[in-house]
Amino acid sequence: MTKPPTQVVCALAIGGLDPGGGAGVLADMRGFEAAGAFGCVVVALLTVQSTRGVVSARALPAEGVAAATREVLAGQRVRAIKVGALGSRANIVAVARLLREHAEIPAVVDTPMLPTRGRTALLDERALGALKRELLPAATLVTVNALEAETLVGGRVATTRDARRAATALVAAGARAVLVKAGHLRGAEAVDVLAVRHELFEIGAPRLRIPAVHGAGCTLASLIAGRLAVRPRSSIVDAVRWGKRVHHAALSRLVDVGGPLRVLAF
Repeated sequence: MTKPPTQVVCALAIGGLDPGGGAGVLADMRGFEAAGAFGCVVVALLTVQSTRGVVSARALPAEGVAAATREVLAGQRVRAIKVGALGSRANIVAVARLLREHAEIPAVVDTPMLPTRGRTALLDERALGALKRELLPAATLVTVNALEAETLVGGRVATTRDARRAATALVAAGARAVLVKAGHLRGAEAVDVLAVRHELFEIGAPRLRIPAVHGAGCTLASLIAGRLAVRPRSSIVDAVRWGKRVHHAALSRLVDVGGPLRVLAF
């Protein structure tokens, strides 16, 4: 008698395609796999890049992004969504609408605005208002680095105290939960600040002396989303703590695939 196939939950990444594989939806696939989820992908942004940096980026039409997302959501067992670089206001509006339509599926939003290396914008400057008004309030969790937090709330974000203020401001502006990451902050310890409604949590780890990394933000967000997919009863705090722990371990064993930037491996 044939054994029935094992049922596996899916996590869906909507974001940019990095041909070099270090960042974007390909990094998301590694994060999902590390969490135990089957990865699905909808590409919203095509880039020309490698570990040398981003050369150019082009957003795909919102109609196609929405159609591909609806098909995966209808046909597969998607239990979490991770949103990355979208590249245009139209894509932000379309994805925000889909997140609202599927509010029962947790969504982790990590939308990089500038790459680690290179000056090509990953988000159209005109789209910033739509990001604040529509996409962030539709997310279960928003993850931002210090530079992105500065853009979204104004004012310098250089210390843990600044990060607490920025996370609180973003929640007050409509986000349900916000993680301000510590990679760009000062201090011997890397302390991420998580705001969930009116509560603040600090999640620390020893700061590592490592070379510049490609795709670290994408990977942390996808680890958290993957954890929420496979452990649906996990709280946001528990999922973030797990993701931070696995991410920190991966940062201690970076791999060199060529070029000046290193990438994470599991």
